[in-house]
Amino acid sequence: MMRWTAIVPLKADGQRKTRLAGMLRPEARSMLSLRMFNHVVAVLRDHPRIGRIVLLACEPTDGWDGGWLADDGRGLNEELDAARMATGHATLVVHADLPLLVVEDMDVLLWVAERHGVALAPDRHGVGTNAVAIADMRDFRFKFGPDSFRTHLKQASDYGIVRRVGLAHDVDTQEDLQFVDACGWTNDIM
Repeated sequence: MMRWTAIVPLKADGQRKTRLAGMLRPEARSMLSLRMFNHVVAVLRDHPRIGRIVLLACEPTDGWDGGWLADDGRGLNEELDAARMATGHATLVVHADLPLLVVEDMDVLLWVAERHGVALAPDRHGVGTNAVAIADMRDFRFKFGPDSFRTHLKQASDYGIVRRVGLAHDVDTQEDLQFVDACGWTNDIM
């Protein structure tokens, strides 16, 4: 059975969820971000094939007991490329703002990656990428940022696309937050 390393990037406290600044104070944005991060990590910990979880951040969050890679400020993609090379095996990158994520989403993502080499999980708009799983050490560079899903597709010779609610619904806007609340994710921060 293939064992995976999951990397979860987390921005510095003052830089989290800035697109929600019009509706949430900085403290509330920080609490929201940490709550979603803790949820994503709990899902990853519950998955039997994920052997290691690594936080990529400027500093570990309070109480973090997993692996930690210091974000040296080179930019997310360069940091992730370096982290992937350091793991030397199957690597999964999952963004920290997926409050609807469930273990079954990870089952599908890893299954697809093991069959195709690369699995990509787009956001609900089909523009961004919320998770990438790479089953081997093939040449693949992370390209998170504007239009990342299309950019990731261009460089993967064999890939599978995973469209699931838990992987597609990240929280960047008020509309996103309202959607996940309507799905039963209770947000008592606002």
